[in-house]
Amino acid sequence: MKQQMIKIGSFFFKYRDKVFPILVLALFLCFAPIHTVAGTLVLERAKDILAVAIVVAGLAYRGLVIGYAYIKRGGLNKEVYADKLVTEGLFTLSRNPLYLGNMLICIGIFLMHGHPVVVSVGIALYWFIYQCIIYTEEKYLADKFGSDYEQYCQETPRWIPILSRLRTAVEGMEFSFKRVIIKDYGTMATSLGALILIKIYEHWTRPQDIVDNGGVVWLIVAFMAVIAAGVVIRVLKKKNLLVE
Repeated sequence: MKQQMIKIGSFFFKYRDKVFPILVLALFLCFAPIHTVAGTLVLERAKDILAVAIVVAGLAYRGLVIGYAYIKRGGLNKEVYADKLVTEGLFTLSRNPLYLGNMLICIGIFLMHGHPVVVSVGIALYWFIYQCIIYTEEKYLADKFGSDYEQYCQETPRWIPILSRLRTAVEGMEFSFKRVIIKDYGTMATSLGALILIKIYEHWTRPQDIVDNGGVVWLIVAFMAVIAAGVVIRVLKKKNLLVE
């Protein structure tokens, strides 16, 4: 089973930027967002607040990882690659802090949609995909770094962080917010944009008695602002006007 998951992980590591959006879009098109929770708008709003909080938590955790230690992400030529074994910063809390942040973002986005099938299937599917990718990376790291990586695995959990290590993990390290923006603005824009688009999608599928035309205007404005911010940062980065 694990060997099959490693093969699956190798595929998704290479094509995840293309496959992930397709999977999300397919789920969302098959099932429309819910408009109420247990028949009430109050619980629906509470669900939305929780979803946003989970996404923000995922982005914040990724920000801590990137801000305290630069990690070469995405491999090399779409293959798993690492030139050194990274064990400092938040990698002392768990071995896959960036993927933990990604999973929180996925959970929040699926929860914002709210349909039970989307929430359950989406979260389970993405956890399985990330677990496959992790197995693929673990095999590569074990082959390359041998006993050093084996010891790291024994001392550090795969997913759940040991939060009691946080203070010592970042002691003596300098946090760079600018680095977070430069390295992770795409994830931020995509995540926040997805939340807004889900609410717009929900508006279009709502029964007429609970339509809020004023609200959707603000959602469109917010979406355009997120896209504009992402474009500005990208342009500044390309022109070397935004550097670490």
